[in-house]
Amino acid sequence: MAKVVCFGEIMLRLQPPGYSRFEQASTFEAVYGGGEANVCVSLANYGEEALFVTKVPENPIGQTAVNEMRRYGVNTRYMVRGGERLGIYFCEKGASQRPSKVVYDRKYSSISTATNADFNWKEIFEGATWFHFTGITPALGDSVAEAVLEACKAAKAAGLTVSCDLNFRKNLWTSEKAGKVMSQYMQYVDVCIANEEDAEKVFGIKAADTDIEGGKLNHDGYKDVAKKLKEKFGFKAVAITLRGSISASDNNWAAMLYKDDEFYFSRNYAIRIVDRVGGGDSFGGGLIYGMLNNYSNQDALEFAVAASCLKHTIEGDHNHVTVAEVKTLMAGDGSGRVQR
Repeated sequence: MAKVVCFGEIMLRLQPPGYSRFEQASTFEAVYGGGEANVCVSLANYGEEALFVTKVPENPIGQTAVNEMRRYGVNTRYMVRGGERLGIYFCEKGASQRPSKVVYDRKYSSISTATNADFNWKEIFEGATWFHFTGITPALGDSVAEAVLEACKAAKAAGLTVSCDLNFRKNLWTSEKAGKVMSQYMQYVDVCIANEEDAEKVFGIKAADTDIEGGKLNHDGYKDVAKKLKEKFGFKAVAITLRGSISASDNNWAAMLYKDDEFYFSRNYAIRIVDRVGGGDSFGGGLIYGMLNNYSNQDALEFAVAASCLKHTIEGDHNHVTVAEVKTLMAGDGSGRVQR
């Protein structure tokens, strides 16, 4: 069993019931999630030792976030306490031609006040195999960005494999700042994960002949993106999720992996979406699991895509699936027939 360390923010998600709009809601459902937290839950579900590092307020809401991670078997020893509040985001789920909407309320959150003094990275990485973070975390504030850099240095010094999901968020920072900050981490990163837009928004590397809004994704264009990312930063592997958005309710879902100078493409899944939040994180968790368990490059990619396909059918941020369920879908059984 490998020990994987993830560093990032956990947030309180508030959403209207079902597919109601914000202005229709008289109540909000509460769940918890966040990029790296979601990866941790996936890995814990698969039987790996997942350790989540963050900062939460020392109040009942912060403790509830800790309890949420413990509930799924995640190690919470380094979820430190401090700061004023837990970040919140409001999510209105879209349907058909109406897109989902997200409104953030995360300013002055505890994690945004985190500094290197909050984390003993040498101790945290003791016995660990893998370190994962996303581009969301350094976007939360300059002191957090410094903590991410120190974490990357310490992880590499300890011999860990380092993965990063670029995860660009335009509401947190500009492309210019993202490129400048993220570039300083890339020398430590072994596995780079991105979606259709991230490489362009963060590093200005765009896939040719691609129309994301129109659902047209050119495989050759993404091969070129992956090669340019590897040439620029020296990654051992580059994975890119390929989402063909037909509507808010229906997507095509696949991915590409560039590793060992070979390109691998997964099968495509036509998904009827229940909740797409956390879809990319579930892909990252699945890919890490496959690589940790020495799956072939093709099988690691197929596991990640099948896992994230299933996540789109599950409410909330986390992916509540088992290895056996993912493997069943990998084997071609996507009928959805009742299991008795």
